[in-house]
Amino acid sequence: MTSSEEEIKKSARLRKIMQVMRKYHFVSNFYHQTNPQAICQALQELGPTFIKLGQILSTRPDLVSPSYIKELRQLQDQVKTDPYSVVEQTFKDETGKNIDEVFASFEQTPFASASIGQVHHAKLKDGTAVVVKVQHPEVGALVNTDLALLRKAVILFKYVPQDIAVVDLNKVIDELSASLLSEVNTLDEVRNGEEFYKLNNGNGPIRVPKVYAKYCAPKILVNEDMPGKSIRYLFGKDNDNPQVVKNNHDIAITLVNNFLKQVFVDHFFHADPHPGNILIYNMPNDNNDQDFSAVKHIEKTISNTTITYEKQQELPNYRIVYLDFGMMGQLTPAMANSIANIVITINTKDTRKIGKAVLAVCNRTGDVDENAFYKELGAFIQPYFSTGLGNIDFVKMLYQIVQLCKKNHLQMRGEVTMLIKAFGTLESSVARLDPEISMLEVAQSFGRRYLKRNFNWRSALDSNLMNLFLAGQASSKFPEKINELIDTFVSGDAKVDLQYKNEQRVLKQIERLMNRFMIAIILAAVILGSSLLVEGTSPHSHIYRLGVSGYIIAIIIIILLILTEVIHRWRTWRKKR
Repeated sequence: MTSSEEEIKKSARLRKIMQVMRKYHFVSNFYHQTNPQAICQALQELGPTFIKLGQILSTRPDLVSPSYIKELRQLQDQVKTDPYSVVEQTFKDETGKNIDEVFASFEQTPFASASIGQVHHAKLKDGTAVVVKVQHPEVGALVNTDLALLRKAVILFKYVPQDIAVVDLNKVIDELSASLLSEVNTLDEVRNGEEFYKLNNGNGPIRVPKVYAKYCAPKILVNEDMPGKSIRYLFGKDNDNPQVVKNNHDIAITLVNNFLKQVFVDHFFHADPHPGNILIYNMPNDNNDQDFSAVKHIEKTISNTTITYEKQQELPNYRIVYLDFGMMGQLTPAMANSIANIVITINTKDTRKIGKAVLAVCNRTGDVDENAFYKELGAFIQPYFSTGLGNIDFVKMLYQIVQLCKKNHLQMRGEVTMLIKAFGTLESSVARLDPEISMLEVAQSFGRRYLKRNFNWRSALDSNLMNLFLAGQASSKFPEKINELIDTFVSGDAKVDLQYKNEQRVLKQIERLMNRFMIAIILAAVILGSSLLVEGTSPHSHIYRLGVSGYIIAIIIIILLILTEVIHRWRTWRKKR
């Protein structure tokens, strides 16, 4: 495609985007955070890039309100399926082979279709049942065009409200770009699927579909076909059935524990664990699942400490299957430890310790009054200590957490936001399975296991012995230090450095008042001097003109002072609203 043809396509696409945005009053609705249904319809009509934009916005309470998040979470791909002839051609272009050369059978009608591609059932030559995801033609070109236009449009967001404008929108576009380009290049999902399979398949009742990488290509994905139904079919089961209640509780605990393992042991977690991506099925009574029932020893290094733990030998009669590895999260060991520290400090119910742990995973965007932050965090988090998951609105809670951080000049890091979003998504399933599971119960269970795995007794003992030795040395010098302190006070050399809350703000106000006072004195001198020059002199003399100029300058400065004061008061009033 020539550059002129590319520009023509970009222009046509831009006109289409502007037309749809005018139709749904996109800018006005988004600016005022009203009518989220119209925003969803606009995003849906604009196709894959904007659908993905909406899905990412549903994870960003720092950008949109809870009502928007709730609506955007329901955003679904609605696209027409490609005819089989197009699927055949795409497969041949990508792999260099015909479909019948690779598969013994291939269902021509897809069983699912989304904005990026559609999915077909098939069987390999050896009879293995697989699912084949084939990308729609032209999706890659459309995504690249939309991303280029979005990057140019970011400058328009400087006109949005202040609480949205403070967010780094370039990073949001980077996240959107990475997610979309990963989906367009299926090989990224292949690598994610292989890594997740290696880390989680066979971890208790957890199962992960095998990726057949040798049949995959940038627009083709071939995975093992897994049995099971979406986990949502368990929601609302008859609570009078003890077996169902027991299974639901066990499944909920398994999901939470496996997710904690993904985050704090593997540092590689499923970032979109919604019910459609989690299947469940029951094992036949005569199937002992011998491949996974034997005890396995697993070693993992965390913070330079190698831990060994065993899987449970007797597996339950159900299996949980994870699907779709297009959106994954990854943490550094240091960040994982910082997040683990938050979970562990929750057990203490000490808001100061919890606050310090939260500060470690946030970027500071300005001066932070830590004491004020601890106080506000304590008032916010106290009611959640013993609340069941079923009674928590995670969307609202996450929005409040972000707003609390923003109010205190803190911004959560991107990987932390993704992790909280992933846990919030999983929580919605866990809460439907067993609303009585307590956040504190989960945190305590995890905290005990994490400390047991990571605590180095020899290092801690050596450190404590060294501290005890140093403390003993210091205590012998207490009398000498006390005498020096008394001598300092007696000689008058003591100085006390007092600090108080909002000290910097008060000092700025005093500085501002002093500057105004000095300007007022100078203005009074200018007016007085001008009066002396004008008095008793000819109107045509230079001295008279100099005096009049002084009057004019004084009047202009006074007007400017009044205007700046009015603007300052208006801005203060807006912030208080």
